[in-house]
Order: sequence, then C-alpha cells, then structure tokens
Amino acid sequence: MAGSAAAAQQLPGIEEETSGFKTGEIDITGRPWPVLPEPKPPKRPHKAAIIALCNQKGGVGKTTSTINLGAALVETGRDVLLVDFDPQGSLSIGLGVNPHMLDRSVYDLLIPRGTITADQVIVHSDIAGLDILPANIDLSAAEVQLVSEVAREQTLTRVLAPLTKKYDIIMIDCAPSLGLLTINALTAAAYVIVPLECEFFALRGVALLTDTIAKVQERLNADLIMLGVLPTMFDHRTLHAREVLERVVDAFGESVFHSVIRRTVKFPETTVAGEPITTYASGSSGAEAYRTLAREVLARLS
Repeated sequence: MAGSAAAAQQLPGIEEETSGFKTGEIDITGRPWPVLPEPKPPKRPHKAAIIALCNQKGGVGKTTSTINLGAALVETGRDVLLVDFDPQGSLSIGLGVNPHMLDRSVYDLLIPRGTITADQVIVHSDIAGLDILPANIDLSAAEVQLVSEVAREQTLTRVLAPLTKKYDIIMIDCAPSLGLLTINALTAAAYVIVPLECEFFALRGVALLTDTIAKVQERLNADLIMLGVLPTMFDHRTLHAREVLERVVDAFGESVFHSVIRRTVKFPETTVAGEPITTYASGSSGAEAYRTLAREVLARLS
C-alpha cells in the first residue's frame, strides 16, 4: 500500500481508492491528497462547532463559500445554521431571503428591543437542515451601538449560546472589515476559515488579518483555531493565479486546504437563483469542490 501510494504521488493520473475518498492523487498545489474518510453521522447530544469565515477584503468568496460549504455539510447529515453578519445581507440574498422585507434580523438579537428569541428570527431555507440567521442594513448600526455596551466583544457569543445544542455546525459570514462585528464573530467562534482570492492584492492583506486573529486569541478567545486558508476564484489558465497559489502554500503550509475553488460562471448564477450550487448545478465541478471541502473540514474538526 505504501509503495502504491508513493507511486501515485509521482503520477497525478494514478488514483488509489480508499473507503471514503480517493487518495494518492496530487492536488492542484502539488501536494498529495490526505485520506478523507466517508463522513459519519454526527454524535448527539453535543455542542455545535462554530466557524467564522473571515477576510477584511471584500469580494474574496466569503459569502459564496459560507453558503455552499454549509449546503455541502448538510448533505453529510449535519444540521447547519448560517449567520449573516454582513450589513449588506449578501448571504441572505444568496439563499433567497430579501433583506428589505425582514421584520426581524440578527440585529434585533444583538440590540434587543423587547423579548425576541433567535427562533423568531431564524429563517428556514428550502434545503432541509440549512437555516439562516439573516441580516440587513440595520446591522451597520450595531457597530456603533455596541461600543458603549459592557463586554461588547461577547455579544454574538451570548446570542449563539442557546443555539449550540440545536445545530451541528454554525457558520458566520463576516463583514469585509476588521471592526467590532468581525471581532464579535472571532470571539464567538471556535474555528476560523480564511477564504483567499488567488490574486496578489488579496494576498497582501492577509498579514493584517492574521495579526487580528492573533490578538483575538491573546485577549478574547484563547481557544480560537485557524482551521485553514481556502484558495478561491482560482483560474488555472493564468500564470498569476498559479504563482499566488504557490506563495499561499509557501506562507501557510498545511493550513491551506487541498480543495481549491475555481472560477466558474455557475456561482453568480446561483446568487440570482437564490440557492447553493449543490442544488442549482449538483453535478458541476464547483459543487464537487465544496463537497470535497466539506470532507476536509469535517476531517480537521475531528
């Protein structure tokens, strides 16, 4: 077995079948794929794993990855809650929720006006097991209003606490900034995934983000773990994208996910359709990339 695996690593076309996922294959970064076993049903009762998808640069695939990774995790039998923590409400829109028509949003849980529970705010998507805590422009006011609150960095932690026994995984789609909302997300989370566009300017800002994560670990959330860096919007046809991906792997090593999300016209189409790519174009390469990423995430969580 060891010999065949070694041979497979030298020949990218050779695949070795395992119980859950083909291994021995070389990934797009030139690294051998790890063994990704078939996901097992979650053990209950337990507390949800809270994952923040964070990058202060906009347009790097945070929302797309939150939606599609969440949908792929649901396919493995997980109950998933997606928290829209961006005042633009992009995640809500991407799952068919109109932010302008919301009577209540996550803002009403952060800055409560009367007795409002999370169950009154949560929206069930068209996919069984995938729920949304939606957001709209009201959330932008929370950034200012939370400044005067006691323990303001723990506000989202308190909001999510009652929900951790109802879901297997809670994913937070962070705003494209390093303000108080993002600090709240990193304080509430146990893990952070950094979607990173395979483009030079996106790479430049990562140092600031990793510094912020380190400060949160030091001062607010010592248990926060970097689950991985996710390369997104990769175009294998350009030398620039390949060089950036190579630099990302050099900088972050095995923290970089083996799954790489390529550019495809399907992703903008799914936003218009208001559904994840796993249902909109189930057999597409984009859907398969997120299913593979879901297996990687579960393997790292375990």
